[in-house]
Order: sequence, then C-alpha cells, then structure tokens
Amino acid sequence: MDVRDWELLTTLNETKNITHASHKLYLSQSTLSSRLKKLEKDFNIQIVLRNRRGISFTPEGILLVQHAEKMLNAQNKLQEKLNNMKHTVTGTLKVGVSNFFAQNKMPKLLRLFQKEHPGIECQVVTGWSSEMYRSLVNHDVHIGFIKGDYPWQESKQLLYEEKVCVAAPWPFSWDDLPSLPRIEYHTDRIMRSTIDEWWAMNYKEDPYTTIHVNQVETCKEMILNELGYGILAQLVVEPYRQLDIKPVKDFYGNPITRNTWMYYHTEALQLNIVEAFVSFVLTVDVKRL
Repeated sequence: MDVRDWELLTTLNETKNITHASHKLYLSQSTLSSRLKKLEKDFNIQIVLRNRRGISFTPEGILLVQHAEKMLNAQNKLQEKLNNMKHTVTGTLKVGVSNFFAQNKMPKLLRLFQKEHPGIECQVVTGWSSEMYRSLVNHDVHIGFIKGDYPWQESKQLLYEEKVCVAAPWPFSWDDLPSLPRIEYHTDRIMRSTIDEWWAMNYKEDPYTTIHVNQVETCKEMILNELGYGILAQLVVEPYRQLDIKPVKDFYGNPITRNTWMYYHTEALQLNIVEAFVSFVLTVDVKRL
C-alpha cells in the first residue's frame, strides 16, 4: 500500500459511495474499482460490500481503513516537520472556528494574513464552539477560535468580550418579555445554560417561543423582520440601530458577558505557520474587524 491507496480507502470510508469517492479523488469509477480489486487481491480479502445506497466495509476492510488513517496522519506530520525545517512560513494551517466567528471574522483575518504570507494554505473547519473544542482536544486542528470558557489547560488568548443582550424589533420593557414572541436558535451548551439561568432568575413563566431556528444568524434575520425578540451576543446585532438592544445582567447587576478565545496547543508553536499566525492575530483588533 502507498499514499494513493491510503487516500482511496479513507475517502471511500468518508463517502460510503464509489461515485462520490471517485469525484473527490479525480478518478474514473472504473479506475477506482480496479485499484480496489487489486488491494483485495494483494491482501486476499474482501474489503467492501456493495448495496443499494453505496458500500459498507467488511471487518477486514475496516482494519485496513484504520491503518490507512494512521499512515496518512503520520505522512501529514512528516510533511509539517519538513516544512518547518525551512525558514519560510509555508505549509497548511488547520483552524477550527465557531460559526459566528467563521462568518464574520475569519475571512478578514485570513485575507490579511495571506497578504503577509502568500505561500500558505488553510483548512478551516466550522461548527458549534463545543465541536471546535473537541476538534482541538483531538488534535484535528492547530488552533481553535471558540466562544465560551472551556477547561483548556494549554495556551490561549482572550480576543474579545461581548455582552449578552436581548434584541427586539420594537421598544420593550423587561416585564413585557414573557408575553412577547421569542426566536430560539441552536447554540452550544454554555450559551444555552447562560440564557436559561438568567431567565429562571428573572421570570416564573416559560418564554413565549414562537419560532425555532438552527443558526444565530437566522435568528437575527427573524428579529430584523419583526417576528420576535432574541437573546444573543452583542456583536450579532450591534450594527442594527433600529433594534431595541438591552444587556442582560446577573444577580448583582453586572452585565453577563461572553468571551471569544483563541485556543492552541503549545507544541503547535513549533510549526512556523502556527507561530506566525498566532503572532499575527495578537497584532489585530479582532473585535473591530
């Protein structure tokens, strides 16, 4: 087996479909099938089973996929070390980014960074902050841009703090909220707990939730279209002066805030590209991007 075989097996495992895998690998289906048959002949085993929906792996095939994943990971680490031996900033930067940061901050950060280092490549993974934290813990990414305070024991930098607020398309008083339509959105566990605890501290009634959406950006659009209010981090709604925006406060009257961090493994700084990017981010006023 060589690198091409490792890529073939891992791509098949990701797609579970010969057609989709051949497209991702820029191979014809016949070429991919021939290489798969050769592997089966070389190892004298059946690697995949075909079905209506695509393919599934035999137990022997699963073992080969696990080996291929390990070998590809070792190959990537070797390439990173070789790139790091050079004095220029090159290679691939792997970053995990929370949804809001990915949409509103990351494109500008990367554009500015690539102006200084045009030879670099980036792999950006996006999702909920909790997912990006797991990716960082599992060493799937070099750096994580994450909302919320997670139990991270290695290197981190606070990028900015923002208030959690109620944003409504019309003037409101705090006493009005239980009877006003609320837009709910899917968020990470930390933000959900913050909102729920604040509500329970201030109201006996459940919120009058009329719409559930998947993203905070969709929630914002619903608010702008006067469908209800939402409880969000300030930067999401700050540009919209037509909204009535009020910060929520804790038991002692202090604004409840939400931190955005840059987390990274200390050992990752041994890679020139990671060290250069971390140093660059620290020179930028990320909140104002």
